[in-house]
Amino acid sequence: MSGLFILIFIIVTFFIYSIISTIVIRKMDIKIIRRVPQERTIALTFDDGPHPLHTSALLEILKRHGVKATFFVVGENAEQNPGLIKRMVDEGHSLGLHHYRHISSWFLTPWGLKKQLERTNEVLKRITGEGTYLYRPPWGHLNFSSLMFANRYRIIIWSHIFKDWKVKECKEHLSRRLNHSDSEGAVFVLHDNGATLGADEDAPKYMVECVDAFIKDALERDIRFISLDEAFQ
Repeated sequence: MSGLFILIFIIVTFFIYSIISTIVIRKMDIKIIRRVPQERTIALTFDDGPHPLHTSALLEILKRHGVKATFFVVGENAEQNPGLIKRMVDEGHSLGLHHYRHISSWFLTPWGLKKQLERTNEVLKRITGEGTYLYRPPWGHLNFSSLMFANRYRIIIWSHIFKDWKVKECKEHLSRRLNHSDSEGAVFVLHDNGATLGADEDAPKYMVECVDAFIKDALERDIRFISLDEAFQ
């Protein structure tokens, strides 16, 4: 009986620490940001990179259109691709934290979460000379300690997510979903690296193609794109 009690206690504790905490914190509009306060404006954000091929292609497209975006980078990927991080900053894009490894906050202790944030910020400081105050947890997962250790950051979730980590979704639905989404201070989340759990490796290739066409069409409709640094100035 004691063994069953311990098992139930562990399960309940995990749900409170992880899933329930995520639901409660994400309902706290003061702490969680889903939109920016500008009309006819979209904040394009990209998670999981940088990737040497897909991120490079994406940066070329953004540069050609004169559009600024925000990249929530994985620390170990940033370490492996410092040139891309420097390029993001040089070309006016914003940087945010996405943990040092792409691991859910649900499986991190409070001290583990603190280490993920600090280590990634240290990587960015070494590469660019500056850290960041922007933070998006992988999968949008938070835990009971997220607010305690992330209170120095703005926690950014999203207003629109497109399942662009799957090739089929990109090919069949992404263009339509991008074009049918509102632009009232929207925060779009897309992914420039397909080497994460549950993603298709080639999905970012098709995402980049869709984003190229979407930006061209949106600019013709006088929709503005901004980085999150611009949004919070």
